[in-house]
Amino acid sequence: MLMPKRVKRRKVFRGRMKGKANRGNVIAYGEYGLVAMAPSWITSQQIEAARIALTRYTRRGGQVWIKIFPDKPVTEKPAETRMGSGKGSPEYWVAVVKPGRVLFEVAGIEEAVAREALRLAANKLPVKCKIYSKGQLEQMNGGDI
Repeated sequence: MLMPKRVKRRKVFRGRMKGKANRGNVIAYGEYGLVAMAPSWITSQQIEAARIALTRYTRRGGQVWIKIFPDKPVTEKPAETRMGSGKGSPEYWVAVVKPGRVLFEVAGIEEAVAREALRLAANKLPVKCKIYSKGQLEQMNGGDI
């Protein structure tokens, strides 16, 4: 599972997912990318499940880039615990994803295989996604990179 080696603050506020992604919204390395269409928290387990689905379908051909990292701890209190007595302990890690964020990129495989692999990966994620080629996404973003 992905998680930070060490962090400055062990517990953080929940925060808000307002607006569109203004970073990580271009396909930088690969030819095809999986782009989030809605805001969401994506856990490290979900990222790993999507990565496995992606690499299995491509039969480890080509190259895969994971463009998100779960750096936000989510705390939970034990079941049947009374209110109060402070914040719970960190249970898992999430990546905060806004609409327009590129989640995965692939290169070195033909288009049909890449699209099917990214579709399978998108099925493992809790957010609606679209598959774009590098040219399509640059055109959508206005080409100002």
